[in-house]
Amino acid sequence: MRAFITGVTGQDGAYLAQFLLDKGYEVFGLLRRSASSDVVADRLRWLGIDDQVQMIDGDLTDLSSLIRALERAAPDEIYNLAAQSFVKTSWNQPLLTGQVTALGAANMLEALRIAQPNARFYQASSSEMFGLVQRSEQNEHTPFYPRSPYGVAKLYAHWTTVNYRESFGLHASNGILFNHESPLRGIEFVTRKITDAVARITLNTARELTLGNLDARRDWGHAQDYVRAMWMMLQQDEPDDYVIASGRTTTVRDVCRIAFSHVGLDYRNHVRTDPIFLRPVEVDVLTGDAGKAQQVLGWAPQISLEAMIAEMVDADLVRQRGVLN
Repeated sequence: MRAFITGVTGQDGAYLAQFLLDKGYEVFGLLRRSASSDVVADRLRWLGIDDQVQMIDGDLTDLSSLIRALERAAPDEIYNLAAQSFVKTSWNQPLLTGQVTALGAANMLEALRIAQPNARFYQASSSEMFGLVQRSEQNEHTPFYPRSPYGVAKLYAHWTTVNYRESFGLHASNGILFNHESPLRGIEFVTRKITDAVARITLNTARELTLGNLDARRDWGHAQDYVRAMWMMLQQDEPDDYVIASGRTTTVRDVCRIAFSHVGLDYRNHVRTDPIFLRPVEVDVLTGDAGKAQQVLGWAPQISLEAMIAEMVDADLVRQRGVLN
């Protein structure tokens, strides 16, 4: 089996590549050359697989490069994970977010239709599409109400995937993934910002952590569990859309409490808030209902929130000790 992954150097792409390699896949990744060459494969190196993924130059905004990439890779499965994926940045760069996250997915689908129509396709949809939630728990039938340019762009990509599936008979599925984290999460995301600060404070290289809304509530899981769900979707006879979530909602405040307590500290002595970190409009709470995925795919999360946060803190302690040495 051959798989092609956009966003292969990101958190999900790296874990998915590792997962597929372990299953004996030949894995190809799309490499956007504007990325810094000395850090672009850091996550793949962290997992020890950087020399096992075959990189192909290309860009989601360049349809011709995507067609050439698919012709070279000839994949059985395509996973479109690349995006401008930082919600806060999407207000400052709304047009770029639309070009990459929305139209980039359309380009990928069009390349698939032209160059590799028999391949199975996965689109990384997002719980941010629910935004101002219309139900207490969100499933595949919950109306969408995105509250950021990122959420809007993801919604375009989501419905484009549905449209290509219905128009051209493609095996194209959407995974509506709720928040998922790991030691490979980018430092700009709140969970990693917290665990990195815990490591710095523990090693006396920082004294405090400044955050925005501590009462925002999210449904957090581990990226390793969630990439397994991506693969499971493409093993089904029929394509479909699935919510992937833990079903447990936790506040940012509680993530701080869990992370700091892992090293024997009280978060209240180190965390402060600043309005500069608040979003223009907030998504107050997200809680996923993954009942369909559990019933149809046989999927369920295996890594607890507490275990995930402990793993992230421990990984950041390793990183920070390496810096000090």
